[in-house]
Amino acid sequence: MTFELFLPMLLAFILSAVLCPVLIPLLKRLKFGQQVREEGNPEHLKKQGTPTMGGIAFIAALVIVCVIFAFRYPALLPVLLLTLGFAIVGFIDDYIKVVRKHSEGFKPWQKLLCQFVMTGVFCWYCCTEIGTEVILPFTGGKTWDMGWLYIPFVFAAVLGTDNGTNFTDGLDGLCSSVTTVIALFFMLIAAKDAPHITVISGAFAGAMMGFLLYNSYPAKVFMGDTGSLAIGGFVAGAAILMRMGWFILIFGLIYVIEVVSVIIQVGYFKLTHGKRFFKMAPIHHHFELSGYSETRIVFMFSIITVLLCFISYLAK
Repeated sequence: MTFELFLPMLLAFILSAVLCPVLIPLLKRLKFGQQVREEGNPEHLKKQGTPTMGGIAFIAALVIVCVIFAFRYPALLPVLLLTLGFAIVGFIDDYIKVVRKHSEGFKPWQKLLCQFVMTGVFCWYCCTEIGTEVILPFTGGKTWDMGWLYIPFVFAAVLGTDNGTNFTDGLDGLCSSVTTVIALFFMLIAAKDAPHITVISGAFAGAMMGFLLYNSYPAKVFMGDTGSLAIGGFVAGAAILMRMGWFILIFGLIYVIEVVSVIIQVGYFKLTHGKRFFKMAPIHHHFELSGYSETRIVFMFSIITVLLCFISYLAK
């Protein structure tokens, strides 16, 4: 891997690290503060008013760097556009919740419609430009041409990952740390065969690390749905373009568990008429209420993701 492929990470890190301290005071002046649910963890009430929508900073850094390198690596644009598209959906959702003071934000059907449209465009691109073959884990690189099944597969991978990253964004630095590990994993495994993925993954990792300077505990800024939805678009988009959509279940297991924990909690609550399976969902809050500190949970989930990425490498 040449220095040129490390350059996007370095540039994105510098831009993100510089943009955050510019953006944070602006968000404070605009009173774009986090609204903490009263029924949630009482320890989080102290975070009330912390600037949110900070994802704008690392997304701006990502876009600037990718535009510079897109002239040489134009194949990175589909992932960038999917990332940016989901970021816009998240921004509108944040704007409605924070500025308009509507706690629910986008209506579920409105958000899902936007996500479906963007995923549909991305799926069309994949079907026409890269084909419907996917790599199967633990088969020595064997592929499976999914045919028409590829379409629901892409929708499930993109929308499922996007919900997973959104649920994972619940503790200071949690989603940022887990995603940085995954972006670095993409950067390394794509260097030989897909340098365009290495460029955007390196830029994403650098932007995330710059953001983590301000998002790690105690967070000075939160990414909001602007950032968490963008992360889902990036992770799913990059994995699918590398034909590694099925690998999301391995390296992205933290995202999967977060979603599944919410499904279990809601389903159990309805079936038992008010009882809870976890102390609180998503599952990182269950660990919190069980006595684990935020920093310990973030460290634990990040280390698990490192191991999962190693397993994904072996599975390829």
